[in-house]
Formats: sequence, C-alpha cells, structure tokens
Amino acid sequence: MPTALLWLRNDLRLHDHAPLGDATEAAGPDGTLLAVYCLDPRNVAETPWGFRKTEGYRAAFVLEALRDLRGRMRALGGDLAVRQGRPEDVLPELARQTGAVSVHLHAEPMQEEADTEAAVRTALPDLDWQVVWGHTLVEPGDLPFAVEDVPDVFTTFRKAVEKGPAGDYRAPRPVPAALPPRPEGVDPGEIPASVAALGVEPREADTRLGFAIRGGETAGLERLEAYIWDRDRLKVYKETRNGMLDPDDSSKLSPWLAHGCLSPRRVQAEVVRYEAERTKNQSTYWLTFELLWRDFFRFYGAKHGDRLFWPSGPKGVDGMPDRLDEGLFAAWREGRTGLPLVDASMRELAATGFMSNRGRQNAASFWAKHLRQPWWVGAAWYEALLVDYDVTSNWGNWAYVAGVGSDPRNRYFDVELQAKKYDEDAAFIGHWLPALADLPPKKAREPYRMSEAEQDRHGVRVGEDYPAPVIDYDRVTDALRAGSRPGRR
Repeated sequence: MPTALLWLRNDLRLHDHAPLGDATEAAGPDGTLLAVYCLDPRNVAETPWGFRKTEGYRAAFVLEALRDLRGRMRALGGDLAVRQGRPEDVLPELARQTGAVSVHLHAEPMQEEADTEAAVRTALPDLDWQVVWGHTLVEPGDLPFAVEDVPDVFTTFRKAVEKGPAGDYRAPRPVPAALPPRPEGVDPGEIPASVAALGVEPREADTRLGFAIRGGETAGLERLEAYIWDRDRLKVYKETRNGMLDPDDSSKLSPWLAHGCLSPRRVQAEVVRYEAERTKNQSTYWLTFELLWRDFFRFYGAKHGDRLFWPSGPKGVDGMPDRLDEGLFAAWREGRTGLPLVDASMRELAATGFMSNRGRQNAASFWAKHLRQPWWVGAAWYEALLVDYDVTSNWGNWAYVAGVGSDPRNRYFDVELQAKKYDEDAAFIGHWLPALADLPPKKAREPYRMSEAEQDRHGVRVGEDYPAPVIDYDRVTDALRAGSRPGRR
C-alpha cells in the first residue's frame, strides 16, 4: 500500500490545503498518510545579539497549533507525527521506514527554507516531489507578470493584480472528508508540554492585551467568525484598523495567517459572503487590501531573496549604520526610550508577543531613523517576539521603514504627531505606561515637555518616574524633516 509523506511547515490547518489533498489522493483508498512536523532546533537558536530566533510566545503558539492539528487530523482518521530535529535528518529516516513514494509540501519563498528542502531532496532523490504555492490570496500563475518582475512598489502591484485575472480570487479548498491512517509502526511522537523542552524560556502573556491568542486552526476559525459575524466589525474595519487598544479595532487574524492556521482565501471567502449577506463598503474592501499587502511582501521576498536581509536591502542603499549601541538597544526593546508611543508599543510586545501595526511602524521607524541604529537588529527582535511573525512581511516592512526596501520615498514617522493622531486621549499610553496614566493626554504623550512646576503638580518626575528621552527629539526630527518625508502608511 502506498505511503504519501506530507511535510508541514507554516501550514498548520486542514482547510484550503492543496498538499494535504494531493497526499490524500496519492495514498489512495488503501494507502497511508505520513504527516510530519519537525521542531527544528535552528528555529530557536541564539542570535548574535543574545536572544533566540524564536522566543516563548511564538514557540508556545506553534505547540498549541500542533496539538490542535493533531486532534483535528485524528478526528478524520489520520494523525500527525511530531519530531524534534532537523528535517533533513528526520524525514529521510521516516520515508525509508515507511516506504514513502511521494512528498507533498507548500513552497516557501526564502533561502533558509529552500536550503533545508534541497537537503531533504538530496536524501530522497527517488521520491515524487509535489511542491505547491499556497500562502497567498493570489497564485503566481495568476499574476500579470512573472515573479522576478513583480513591481517593487505595492500600489503598482495592487492595481495590476486587481485589474487582471488574479482579481477574481480562487475559492478555498474544502477540508477532506476523511484522511488515510498513519503508517503502522510510526510513533506519532510527543508534542512538548512546554517550550522549555525546546530550550526556550516560557513567557506568560500579560492579560492587559485584552485578547487571548491561542494557537491552532480551531482558534483561528473562531476568531474569524467572531470578528466578522458575531461582533459585526468588518463593516467598520477601515475606520478602526489603526486603533491600538481595543481588541476588535483590527481583525487580529495575523497570528493564524502567519502560521497557516488560517488560509487567506478562507478569510477572503468570508469577506465575499459578508458583502453578499450584510454590506459591501470601503471597510470590507480594505481587509482584502491588507491581504494583498501580505501577498506583495511574499512575492517581493521571492523576487529579491536574501537581499531582504542585507543591511543595504533590496534597494542596495549603502552607508547604513552598522554599529549597535547596546544601551539604546536595551532602552528600545524594554520601552525606556522616553518617547511614550514607542515605549508603550515595545512594552506591549515584550509582555504579550503582539503589537498593533501602527505601533510596529512607529517603533521601527524610531529605531532606524531617529536612533540611527542597525535596522536588521530591530527586525530580528521583532522576529524573536512576535507571535504573528511572518518572514517576508516582517523583513519587508522593516526594509520599507528603514528606507532600503519597497518604499520609493525616504520617510520617517514623527512619533509625537502619530501619538496625537492615533492615541489622542493617551489611553493606549496610559494602559502600558502606568506612570503616565493619570496625566492629561497631551502631557502623557509628551511628558518631557512638562516644566518642573508641571511635573511637581502632576506628581511625575521625568528621569525618575518615567525615563527622559534618550535623544534630543526636536533636533533629530528637524534633521530628518530636512531630508525625508513624514510617514503616513
């Protein structure tokens, strides 16, 4: 009886899963399905800056997603094998043990994943390899240009996609009615009870996030249903998406999209159904718009490859600062820069593994532009902590903010103006910076501008109760203003 090997990576779901469907078909009615996920130790290795490539929040999400996927697969007659080890060591051994005849997987666009896949292929040259694209709303073959010719500017990409055949987005594949069984003699393996088993320090998410992020397809589908249908928030998405405090201001689907617990096509299908059954407006379109941003960065990464990680970025900008100031790095990542919008955002990230898109852009711009620090170190910190880390979105956005990526203009974010626009009542700042919670909103947004008398009157001493700014903000901003444009995205 044939055995089909399904290699799972960032696709921890049953719905809209072409490799799963193909593997099920390859196994046939009498065959077996060997679905495998490898907990690769390289994914939790220590970076040159003293933290791990994956820290506790995301590692815990993955373990939760694996438990959920195993349960869902078993309910359909299949199973999930989990191993700790490198795929090039684990998969050939399992393939030979089971006599696997084919390997099925989703394509990944970046070099690390490609190198690992090549190593497994080298060990299993005689198997039938079926690799399909599956993490985007749009298929490469539906683009009006080749991947190597993808525009470097999102607006150009989006307009071309929306005008072409890709604008009619494909429907998601259904979940198989049943799955072939796991091959006899294959131990499914233990899913670690804690990230500590991976060598990662467990992190307890702070309840101040007001939103529980639980790994797995089940939780992802529940969030999709709750946000769009139960709470009816899609109709106001465009107006609220930049909110930084209310859990329902934005969809919060990114953790499940990043790990493939949700397919973007499943999300889009719900948007289409909502438009048919309730309302169609700019907000419903805007969620599709944001899904296309994800697509853009994945194709952009596939086009530029490792240049996405170079200090000079895809644009090849020379002269980027490469000397890391450890003191500034500690202040930035711990939320002690003295700029409240940045600090509140960074403390939210450190405490929960999540940060709003608005917070990410401001904190990243402040690091790269105001502090003039190596942008790739900041990107690596986001990679380590973000529960919704996606390689091309994270590094593409950082390159964009740093001025070495897809943005055709050199921009910076004025965090004072951004705080006034997106946290006018300073509710977000006060939520994460208790020392500033009782100040009037303007004072909370800019405590360093209070006079000595005002500090005494409000009982907040800058430099004692809350840090003084690590830079002369006005001087640096004036210099940036002279040579850049304020960011708006």
